[in-house]
Amino acid sequence: MLRSLAEPEGYRLEALDGDIGHCHDFLFDDELWTLRYMVADTGGWLSGRKVLLSPVQLKAPDWERKRMPVDLTKAQIEQSPPLDVDAPVSRRYEQLYNEVHALPSYWLGSGLWGDFPIPASLTSTQDVRIEPEPTTSGATLDETGLAAGDDIHLRSVREVTGYSVVGASTEDEGAGVEKVGRVVDLIVNDDSWALRAFVVDTSRLPLSKKVLLPVDAVAEIDWVERQVVADVPADRIEEAPPFDPNEPINERLETVLYDVYGRPQPGG
Repeated sequence: MLRSLAEPEGYRLEALDGDIGHCHDFLFDDELWTLRYMVADTGGWLSGRKVLLSPVQLKAPDWERKRMPVDLTKAQIEQSPPLDVDAPVSRRYEQLYNEVHALPSYWLGSGLWGDFPIPASLTSTQDVRIEPEPTTSGATLDETGLAAGDDIHLRSVREVTGYSVVGASTEDEGAGVEKVGRVVDLIVNDDSWALRAFVVDTSRLPLSKKVLLPVDAVAEIDWVERQVVADVPADRIEEAPPFDPNEPINERLETVLYDVYGRPQPGG
């Protein structure tokens, strides 16, 4: 099912033995367009420390109660490697995380989740350790959390929200890009955790309109200029069918959008 990422923001997180804080953010792979982690704000429990939660560790949300069950105990969560919110998450950090939580590496394989079809199939290979075991010299973090050869592709959903969206200008040949609107939300498949679209607010007073921009129609995210660059004309984005966030997001609507943008419907 397709879901809005703005919806679960702020949801209370319930570990196996009590509340652990709330949903603060998500990290996504800007190369494969897939959510990799939820960022949990532990509030007063761990003095406001932020921790990552893999989708493997999350159960189906209780949408009515605005709560999300987590398949870990507080002690298991506390053993996660410290997260520096001001530094990018490195591959070395992910390796440490997987060691502590006994998870396979999603980046080993050809699919969105390596050799596994969906995150729910990434089962633990052993019981999660309560007391961390010594790691090898090759699996320790340096001061920045980075290792030589690290490829950083994990980005914050909160960071990209508010970015400008630009498309190719159609006014004059070679005129460059034209601003269409700004990112206000992202749409995700809650089974595969694959990102499907950006929600773009194209409002121009007195008009107000939101449209969906499929990730397949995104050429790049310019992190320096803080903008999402589409590879389709700006007027095509503006003329897309309006998106009503109060209506269910369904596959039929997605099919229409992919037809509008001339992209084949993805399978995941």
